[in-house]
Amino acid sequence: MLQAITFDFWDTLVTDDSDEKRRAALGLPTKPQARLQLLVDDITQNHPNITPEQISEAFKYANQQFNHAWKKEHHTPSVASRLKNAYDFLRLSLTPGFADVVRKVEDMEVMIPPNFVPGVNDTLAELSKHYTLAIISDTIHTTGKGLRTLMERQGILQYFRVFVFSDEAGASKPSPVVFERASKELGVPLAQMAHVGDRESNDVEGPIAMGMKSILFTEVIDRDSKNTKASAICRQFVTLPKVVQEIDR
Repeated sequence: MLQAITFDFWDTLVTDDSDEKRRAALGLPTKPQARLQLLVDDITQNHPNITPEQISEAFKYANQQFNHAWKKEHHTPSVASRLKNAYDFLRLSLTPGFADVVRKVEDMEVMIPPNFVPGVNDTLAELSKHYTLAIISDTIHTTGKGLRTLMERQGILQYFRVFVFSDEAGASKPSPVVFERASKELGVPLAQMAHVGDRESNDVEGPIAMGMKSILFTEVIDRDSKNTKASAICRQFVTLPKVVQEIDR
């Protein structure tokens, strides 16, 4: 019998990059463009001999290094570590404005937030009556602290008892570390937990390997659900209580 449900954040509780429409309406560049421009402005101010093209190449390298760590080594380096790779690529010491660049990148999705999925508040309220809820989420640019802020503003932070963010745990899905940490902090055996998320490798195969149930969430994006190994598929967040009940029989 299930006692706890854990949730991914991006493309599960919120629609990733849904903030881009709001940014465009405000006349702002896309997030990738804005992040690169922050780097260009900071470096050229201190090193006028470095061209924007060189900085763009360094930024590309930094992102490649991050993706390798995330997808192959299963941990997510901090924004500071990621951007430092760009400075190292250019053989530059960190500038006096580096910390400010890091802060602006980390706060970008907090300042102009993404949209939460329809029905998220009522659905979590209903689930919390019957199960203990937790978050297991990878952090890419926005820190665990920032994601807590977004959930608090939405009014859903109260429904979660445990938060396992990759920047705080030192590991990312599908590493066993994050699922074991959630189990320990919840005080619930892995076999009595179910995880909800949108990625097969992270949110389905990872939990199943730990003896958990898994629910593939497809409302925001369907990542080949025809071939999923998930215990169940949830196609609309508002139907999640019913889906959970079905696998909890």
